Amino acid sequence: MASVKDVEKVADDLEGLVGQLRSELRDGPDFQRLVEIADSISERADMAAGTFNTVNEALMGRIGELTDGGGSRSQSSSRGSKSKS
Repeated sequence: MASVKDVEKVADDLEGLVGQLRSELRDGPDFQRLVEIADSISERADMAAGTFNTVNEALMGRIGELTDGGGSRSQSSSRGSKSKS
């Protein structure tokens, strides 16, 4: 499972790529190299976004299960106690 340290590594990679992009722009741009760097940035950013989305969906799904499950359990418990009395 990914951790915050893994996300920091992705952020470090992105910072390095942005540095390369800036350097390439300053040193007389090679447009093919700019395209390669920009593609790398895009790929890593997409992977990070996908990871965040997956974690968010898992957390929201689990919260939904706990919320829905807790509500249905308490309703069935109260129904059971009503029928016993």
